[in-house]
Amino acid sequence: MSELATHGEQQPGGHEPIDVLVVGGGVIGLSIAWRCAQRGLRTTLLERGKLGEGASRAAAGMLAPVSEMELGAAGRRILDLGLQAAQMWPDFASELSEATGIPSQLRADGALMIAHDRDAAEALERAIVFRAELGLEVKRLLASEARELEPALAPTVRLAASLPTEQSVDPRWLSQALADAARSAGAILLEEMGVSSLLRAGDRVGGVRLTDGSSVTASRVVVAAGAWSGTLGEVPVRPVKGQIVRLRDPGGAGLLSRVLRFEGGYLVPRGDGRYTLGATVEEQGFATSLTANAAYQLLRDASRVLPAVLELELEEITYGFRPGTPDNVPVIGNDSLKGLLWATGHYRNGILLTPVTAQLVLAALDGSPHPDDALLAPANSADRD
Repeated sequence: MSELATHGEQQPGGHEPIDVLVVGGGVIGLSIAWRCAQRGLRTTLLERGKLGEGASRAAAGMLAPVSEMELGAAGRRILDLGLQAAQMWPDFASELSEATGIPSQLRADGALMIAHDRDAAEALERAIVFRAELGLEVKRLLASEARELEPALAPTVRLAASLPTEQSVDPRWLSQALADAARSAGAILLEEMGVSSLLRAGDRVGGVRLTDGSSVTASRVVVAAGAWSGTLGEVPVRPVKGQIVRLRDPGGAGLLSRVLRFEGGYLVPRGDGRYTLGATVEEQGFATSLTANAAYQLLRDASRVLPAVLELELEEITYGFRPGTPDNVPVIGNDSLKGLLWATGHYRNGILLTPVTAQLVLAALDGSPHPDDALLAPANSADRD
C-alpha cells in the first residue's frame, strides 16, 4: 500500500500539514522541492511515474543560452533568463555535490557551432554576427582552427564558431543529486502518484486529487509537471517529442571534448567516453514510438562533421516530451487562483533554467519582489508578447 491511502484526504508521510505540494518529479520539480525544504517549508512532491524518468532523462544537458538563442522578443527573454541561469550553474552544481557527496557532472569546456557546407556556412556567418552585436562571447574560426581544437572534425568542415562560455551537465546525475538533496533537506518524494485535478474552493487551490480518487491538501501547490501541466489548468503547454541517441566509445574519452552543434543536431560529450546525440523536434502529441529514421538522421548529420561518430557503440535510443508554449517562453510564477503556482513550459531549456526557476518560485512563494519579474511569463495567458 502506498504512503497515501486509496480513499479520502490524506497527508503523505504523516498528518502534518503540507506547506508546498510540488506536482512533477523532473529536474524542475525536484529543484523546487529541494529549495523549499531548505527554507524549512514542509514539502511533498508527487511524481506520476519515476523521479527523473521523463523529459529530464531524455535531455542532452546542454547549458547553452548563447547557441540556443532565437530571434524576436521571446527569444531575448529566454536569452536573458538563460544567461542568468548559466552564471548560477557552477555554484549550484557545487552545492549539490557537497549536499549529496556525488561528484559534480558539470562540464565547462565550451561549444563549437559547425558548418559543413556553403549554405550552412552562410547561415553560421549570420549567427555569429547576430550574437556579436548583442555583446555575446562568440569567435569566428576557420575550419583549420576548429580542427586544432577538435582534431576529429571532418576535413570538409567549412566554418566554425567558438562559444567558450557554454557548459553541459549530465541530466541523470542532476536528477539523482536533486532527489538525494531534497530528501536530505526533509522533502517527501513520492513516485507513481498521478494527479488528475486541482482541489479548488472558489478562487483558491488547496491541494490536488489523485488518479486513485484520494486527495492531498496543501497550503500552496506548484505545478511542475512538464508536458502534462496543461491537464491541470489553463496554461498553453503542449508536448514536443524529442528522440535522442546515447553512444559509447569503448576506448574511453578523447574523441571530443566540446559540445558540437551542427545543422540537424548536437553531440554532447560526457567525459567518460559516452556521448549524447540529439535531438528530433516532433509535433506529434504524446506519440511514444522510437523510429529508425530519427536515429538514422541524427547519425547521418553528426557524421558529416565528426565521421568517427559512426564507430561508436550504440548504447540507448530514447525519447522525451518537452513542454512547449506558443512562444516557447516558460510559465513561472503565481496563477490568478490563490495558492497555485506554475513552473513549466521550459521547452528546450529545462536543464539550463533549473536553478533560476527554483529561485523564482521561492520568490513567488515568499511574495517578495524579484529583479527578474519582467521575465516571468504570466500564467493563463496564451497571447504573450
